[in-house]
Amino acid sequence: MALLYFAYGSNLKSERLFDRVPGSRLLVPARVADHTLRCDKRGADGSGKANLHPLPGEWVWGVLYALPDDGFERLDRFEGGYERVEIQISCDAPGLERATTYRSLRLTADPTPFDWYRQLILDGAREHGLPESWVARLEMLPARPSS
Repeated sequence: MALLYFAYGSNLKSERLFDRVPGSRLLVPARVADHTLRCDKRGADGSGKANLHPLPGEWVWGVLYALPDDGFERLDRFEGGYERVEIQISCDAPGLERATTYRSLRLTADPTPFDWYRQLILDGAREHGLPESWVARLEMLPARPSS
């Protein structure tokens, strides 16, 4: 059985995920209920990275990927500071109700990503046709230029 991964941050962009985990397959757009997106995970470069937080009534959009058997081991190398968690998802594919994603408790006091990182998330959201209201919300995320 394929390993289901819910991507909501920079791994939304298929090219990025496929480079990191060869043999992965894109499945469908999906969303997680009662969570919100913040860029408050402390990145190694000092900037904020995408992170999930519980928040009743909110939704976070992303996509589901099927990973090969060693997919999470490969992805873990890129997702330092995050922990894998299992989440309930909603999507248009019958039988797909749970997936694994990453969440971090290593937070930064400056929850601002670099502009290139926010652009990866935006490019991925557009690539997968996520709702315009979600794309608009991502466009409003504050970002700072990288030096």
